Amino acid sequence: MQLLCLLIAVLSFVNAKPNEFTSPELWNSFKRIHLKQYVNVEEENYRQTVFNDRVAMINQHNLEADLGLHSYTLKINKFADMTHNEIVRTMSSKFKMNQAAKLSTESNRHIFHPPLNTNPSIPAAVDWRKKGAVTSIIESQGECGSDWAYTATTALEGQHFLKTGKLVRLSAQNLLDCSDKFGNEGCNGGLVNAAFQYIKVNKGVDTEASYPYKAIQGQCRFNESTVGATVTGFANIAKGNETALQIAIATVGPIGIAIDDLHDSFIFYSSGVYDEPACSTKDWSHTMTVVGYDTFNNGTTKQDYYIVKNSWGEEFGMHGYIWMSRNKNNQCGIANWASYPLVEK
Repeated sequence: MQLLCLLIAVLSFVNAKPNEFTSPELWNSFKRIHLKQYVNVEEENYRQTVFNDRVAMINQHNLEADLGLHSYTLKINKFADMTHNEIVRTMSSKFKMNQAAKLSTESNRHIFHPPLNTNPSIPAAVDWRKKGAVTSIIESQGECGSDWAYTATTALEGQHFLKTGKLVRLSAQNLLDCSDKFGNEGCNGGLVNAAFQYIKVNKGVDTEASYPYKAIQGQCRFNESTVGATVTGFANIAKGNETALQIAIATVGPIGIAIDDLHDSFIFYSSGVYDEPACSTKDWSHTMTVVGYDTFNNGTTKQDYYIVKNSWGEEFGMHGYIWMSRNKNNQCGIANWASYPLVEK
């Protein structure tokens, strides 16, 4: 009976107009929470129309999730008054794929090789947050394609902690301002491995406290007296190998990855195991850091997932995190560009 009621609700929703489900109170609340201001009435009317369509999409998806058609839910967030193309232009890396491939090929002196006989002994679940290797989320990358810088600092924070026992928040802004000579392009995108190369040659990256984030590329202000961590290089995980990625997460620590995030399902993700069949396994547009893995089991369904830290602030997903599908044919290309920094003890 409950299933029938949900089906009727979905059918009713599909046949309804989007603004039938969007009250003025919801729109006003959205503007207030996200500090939205528009240049004129025409602009606000247009943004409200976009918002109405987003709310309709999110509500329909969540009704279908209640029916068991999706393994994850969506929610309204700060992007709800923006079109898909606007969000992509604002948040996704514009870096060229061939640049990433070139750097990976030229710098492949270190490849992660899983220890012999490791597979049977690695734990069924890992969460480096519980072991103190992951800093809390205190900010968002904002309207700047600096995800690569946050991915590099998060991975290095983990490695630095595991080698020294000290968790130090590192400066993404330092990388944003100073690593352009290594091919990075500030808010227009960059490469995690290029950031590691910069840190190696530069003999360190500053702490976040000494070099705070501004969400815009500025003049390099690196100060060698406030270095928070150093690297000796980086290691790549075998491309497309999820088994190697899992072993690396379990035995090495947090790992930087790159995925295809150009889907509304990712942008408005709320909770659950993200499963997007339309995700590309070849192209990438966003980098994040895997900090663990586990398996969701509700008694009837088991779903392997990665615990992934994003750089879109606590509002995104589950307090800034997303559960990405694991062992699902390398969905979203999550194992294609995985790497981590090398740190001396």
